[in-house]
Amino acid sequence: MEWKSDGLGAYEIRELDEDIKRGTRIEIHLKEEAAEFVEKYRISDIIKKHSNFISFPIFVEDERVNTIPAIWRESKFSVTKEQYDEFYKFLTFDSEEPLETLHLSVDAPVQFSSVLFIPRRGIDLADYGKDRFGLDLYVRRVLIERGNKALIPEYLGFVRGVVDSEDLPLNVARESLQENVLLHKMASVIVKQILSGLQKMAKEDKDKYAQFWENHGRLFKIGYSDYANREKYAELLRFNSSRFDDAAALVSLDEYIERAKPDQKEIYYVFGAGRQAVALSPHLEIFRAKGIEVLYLFDHLDEFVMESVRKFKEFELKSVEHADPASLEKFQTLESPKEVEPLGEEDKTAFSAFLGRIKEILGDRATEVRVSTRLSESPCCLVNPNDGMTSSMQKILQIVSKDNSIPQKIFEVNQNHLLIRNLFAIYKANQADDYMRTAVEQLFESSLLLEGYLKDPHAMVSRIQDLLNKSSGWYREVTNS
Repeated sequence: MEWKSDGLGAYEIRELDEDIKRGTRIEIHLKEEAAEFVEKYRISDIIKKHSNFISFPIFVEDERVNTIPAIWRESKFSVTKEQYDEFYKFLTFDSEEPLETLHLSVDAPVQFSSVLFIPRRGIDLADYGKDRFGLDLYVRRVLIERGNKALIPEYLGFVRGVVDSEDLPLNVARESLQENVLLHKMASVIVKQILSGLQKMAKEDKDKYAQFWENHGRLFKIGYSDYANREKYAELLRFNSSRFDDAAALVSLDEYIERAKPDQKEIYYVFGAGRQAVALSPHLEIFRAKGIEVLYLFDHLDEFVMESVRKFKEFELKSVEHADPASLEKFQTLESPKEVEPLGEEDKTAFSAFLGRIKEILGDRATEVRVSTRLSESPCCLVNPNDGMTSSMQKILQIVSKDNSIPQKIFEVNQNHLLIRNLFAIYKANQADDYMRTAVEQLFESSLLLEGYLKDPHAMVSRIQDLLNKSSGWYREVTNS
């Protein structure tokens, strides 16, 4: 039989008189400008791209072109590590072997086979979302689309590999893949399998998982909006902690819970540019005094992660800025605070007036001035009113909205701190003393500086110099007497 068609919808079939060998011969007539497509290298490249893994051999001028086996179709017990590594390098052009390999064979709810790799090196977020992101989609060993982005979510974009389906039609259009129900089912299974593989890695080889987190952790954090897999996602998060002296040490939320104090139902965290910056936060003082572990967040993405996860198992994720000191009173203080002479009844009344004077000096810059129950080492701090968003989240939103204003906060003072007691004594002697005004301004702007809100330090520098001038004269008199 001979079949002819001009590609316009009609065709012709007729019987042939001569005997021919069994099989199919396809003759293609090309225009002169398309002559390059009969070149051997072009034909070989096309075959390698789309049909490299066909089970039967394909020859071009007596040379077999498809020489790479489709190892994802084999049993994972019959494929060696060397074969996986060789295939990974062929697929990715990476000179290193992969950090982890996942070989999947799924029958329900949709049938497909897959080999996935986690590279050792991370993706630069500057390249995030470019063409190399995604998995190669095959249908019965025939390439349908390279780098299909519907098979994995963006936060797992570091995963490389192939997915081969039996259920998708070979002639499926790329435009319709995004809405394909089978493809979405495959994607759901793939995500769960990747997260389960990472959980297994974290449990069985902590050093390998630490390497994964170092190279891929920042991209992984973008998955905070994957609500369908929130529990698994949260289990895989890692943070530095006040428990360690090493800034590279990592702790999981489960490990935090194991060390939590009896009756503790919160996982506390604090954001900072680094461990030194975090150590200066006055909000940590009550946690150090109580011996309560605090997670350290150094990446702005961590804020979005915590805001999205909010709760892990029975524990609420809470910023130290929003911790109620009264709720921490049930925990024993590890070290006895320095004994300070308590205020008498007359001084308590005067101290309330002293707080009023501070509020008068600060004006609308502070919503309230009150005595702090969270401070033990610092003279003062700023607190968000009504458990609003954290300072770091406020700054992120201000950058987005190009807002340079300083949010109003509560100004808390430590009435047992020597500096506050000295200012209180100055106030009692002269309520309008200029030194007290200067000191209050300095304490407030120092708190703004620690919170990252101080935009113009010029007035603060001038004020510090003025205070040093006055204190240096007093110090000289004391040391020379």
